[in-house]
Formats: sequence, structure tokens, C-alpha cells
Amino acid sequence: VQLQASGGGSVQAGGCLRLSCAASGSIVSINLMGWYRQATGKQRELVARIESDGSTSYADSVKGRFTISRDNAKNTVYLQMNSLKPEDTNVYYCTADVLTRDWRRNHYWGQGTLVTVSS
Repeated sequence: VQLQASGGGSVQAGGCLRLSCAASGSIVSINLMGWYRQATGKQRELVARIESDGSTSYADSVKGRFTISRDNAKNTVYLQMNSLKPEDTNVYYCTADVLTRDWRRNHYWGQGTLVTVSS
């Protein structure tokens, strides 16, 4: 299973970006999908996550600004980021809990995509 993230880039404060992450491979189903972020020298932190039924949760720092969604048919998770702030500057990683065709469930990470917000 591979997770391919895209959509990062550089924006000014107040701008927006949309991240995408597509899972591929021997996938039967995907339960939890999410986005984490990590700044240099800091621990990775949860940004948002979404269950297979569409229920979501967010870090307090992004509530009201970020929206997570998913397309189950495409095995893809999205993160719409609005009203971006300089402190949102991080490498963003997508994750997925995947049931594969050998009937094993594992947690996978994408390669990370850099978001830079300038003031």
C-alpha cells in the first residue's frame, strides 16, 4: 500500500491550500484516514481525522479553518485549509488504516508535503 500526498506549497497568510492523499495497492477497505503535521524539531501532531462513516475530529488550532473529507471510491482523503497562518507552516503527512487483501490491517503513512505560510 502506498499513500501519495500532493497539494502543498507556499501561500501568504490568509490564503488557502487543498491537500490530497490517494491510497493505492491491495486494498480491501480503509477505516480511519487523517492528516498530521510536524515542524522541524517538534513532535508530529494530529491535524484532523475522518472515519469511514464520515465522522471527523480536528485539532483545536485548526477548527473552523480546516476541513477534512474523503472519497471512498477513490481511496482519497483531502484537507481543505483556509485562513492559513504562519504557524500552520509544517510538513503535512497523511495516514490511513488499511485492510489489505491478505486480511491484515496496518497503519500507513504518506511521504509528507510541505506547506509554507508567509506573513
